[in-house]
Order: sequence, then structure tokens, then C-alpha cells
Amino acid sequence: MTELDFDYLCTFLKARSGLALGAEKRYLVESRLIQVCRRFEVNTLPELVTTLKAGRNHSLENAVVEAMTTNETFFFRDKGPFDLFRDVLLPRYLNSRASARRLRIWCAAASTGQEPYSLAMLVKEASARLAGWNVEILATDISTEVLDKAKAGLYSQFEVQRGLPIQLLLKYFKQEGDQWRIAPEIRAMVDYRPLNLIKEFGHLGVFDIVYCRNVLIYFDKPTKTDVLRRLANAMAPDGALLLGAAETVLGLTDGLSPDPVNRGLYGKSAEAATTLRVAASA
Repeated sequence: MTELDFDYLCTFLKARSGLALGAEKRYLVESRLIQVCRRFEVNTLPELVTTLKAGRNHSLENAVVEAMTTNETFFFRDKGPFDLFRDVLLPRYLNSRASARRLRIWCAAASTGQEPYSLAMLVKEASARLAGWNVEILATDISTEVLDKAKAGLYSQFEVQRGLPIQLLLKYFKQEGDQWRIAPEIRAMVDYRPLNLIKEFGHLGVFDIVYCRNVLIYFDKPTKTDVLRRLANAMAPDGALLLGAAETVLGLTDGLSPDPVNRGLYGKSAEAATTLRVAASA
């Protein structure tokens, strides 16, 4: 693959997914896209680039984007963000939403479903306190392939051993051969939809809690700024945003600020929250 071919692929992926790739990622691009070539019976990477430039094979275009999207995830990943949900956010909104009895949660990069299902299990565990509540969990991802796996709720022994407490495995999963399927009542709690974060998502409405973890690290600064601005717009005035351990809003947006106590938790800045309240009451 020539330098021009690699540059074209980088530009293509940036435009389609926001993924910012440098020269050090060339081997990764080649190794992943060779698999796409085999699947679509394309002989070489230069031929793949030629086909992409023609713009007539949308299935191939989608496959290239999905091949380069990182889908690393596991149940209760990093633990802290889920402890925050159970111990800080849920009690907070049980109090502040007591009259409406409605809670909206968005997992903005759901991958194969472990994150939203982890939250769904925590909601289920709190069902006594949430009696009569309407709890919505929306899970989105750019990749339809991983969303199909998420909807099926079927995981390997290796996948359920990564972060999932044994008591929750036994309580909410049923073994099928050498795999485990999550209970239908947990699957039914999550609404999966395809979504590209670099495109408009205002139509999804307003959320109380947004998980957008380990996604921004793949974007360049202007894209991060744009996505964070729109995430802030999608949050309630007292909404909560949880980012990955290597991610921050600092230096990127004035609309969000770090929680002074809880690492990885962000809320609307006072000015942004006031503006939203005024707009909502107008």
C-alpha cells in the first residue's frame, strides 16, 4: 500500500467515524483491512482503495469503518463508573426525580453490550427502590455488527469471566453449551440503535446519565470539542457524564466541568445548566 493509499484511508475513516489515525497506525490499518479484502474478495489493499473511491459499494465502505472501530469492552469495566452509578448517581436521581419517576440513561458507545447490560443489572438489583419508575437505557454504536451481538446477549466463557461477579452470572445468565445468554428481562431493558457520534444526535432527547467512555481518545481535538458540546446539550441541567480514565473535558469545552469529588464524572457547568433551564421554561 502506497503512502497515498494510506492517506486516503485515513481521510476516509476520519470523515466516516471521526477516527484520527497517524502514521504509527499503518500496520494496524493494513492488518485489519486485509481481513476485509478477503471477505469481499478484493485482491489487494490498493484495489480496496480504488473501490472505495468509486463509491458504489456501501457494504464494503461500512465494513472498512467497522473493521477499524475498536470494540474492546467487558462487564463492569474499570468498576469505578458502575460504583458511581450505584452509590452516587442512583441515590441522587431517586431524590431529584421522585415526582417524575423517570430516569434516562445513554450508553453512547455500547459495543457488544457489556456496559449497558452491567447498568441494567444494577437497575434490576435496585428494583425495590425503583418500583413504579420508568428507567430507559439507550445503547448506541457506529457498528451494526457489534449491536447485533449485543441484542443477542450471548457471551463466551472468557467474556463473562471478565469483570462479571459470579453471583450476577448465576442470577442473570443461562448457560447454552459453552456460552452464556443474559436473561430476557435484562435484554428487554436496553434499547439498541446504530448511531455515529460525529453526526447529529439531538433527536435522541435529553438524558440524566450519559456514559461515553473510551471513545474520545480516538478523535482529534476539534472532533472531541464538537462531540462534547453536543453531549452537554443532550444532558439534563443536573445531568451526569462519565468518561474513560484517559479522557477529560478540560481544555475542550466550557459547557462541562469535572465533579469535585468523583473522578471521571462530569456535569454541566453552572452557566450552561442555567441557560438550559431558562430555555426549557421559555
